[in-house]
Amino acid sequence: MIKTLSLSVLIIVITILFSKTNIHSVEPEEFLQNPKQELKARNISKNVRCLVCQNQSIDESAAPLAKDLRILIRKKVKEGHTENEIYKFLTDRYGDFILLKPPLKRTTFMLWFLPFVFLAIGIFILSWHHKKSKKKLPHT
Repeated sequence: MIKTLSLSVLIIVITILFSKTNIHSVEPEEFLQNPKQELKARNISKNVRCLVCQNQSIDESAAPLAKDLRILIRKKVKEGHTENEIYKFLTDRYGDFILLKPPLKRTTFMLWFLPFVFLAIGIFILSWHHKKSKKKLPHT
């Protein structure tokens, strides 16, 4: 019974993870007439975090703030700004948090390497616990 339930939960989780649809919340009135500019704006929007949703890009988010940021990016693209200039404008205004893939620098060092530290600590604890539990087993 428990194995069947565990298998069902695993199948549901895998299905959810691999069936992520490519839903975009860009509204028709936001589209730029120039296809190259629109592509550039979409590429930038895919790398910018929605400050409301936090785990979605502004390209995927339907939040009003995400819409405002998409419009701002499209305005900057129409004005001829480069991707780097737009990213710099956004990070100057909102910080590195607005980028879904923040750059590796002194202020984001912990963000990039702390997961590996926690992984190493977890492996150490598991191996220590495994060795400790082996010692407690009676020899037959």
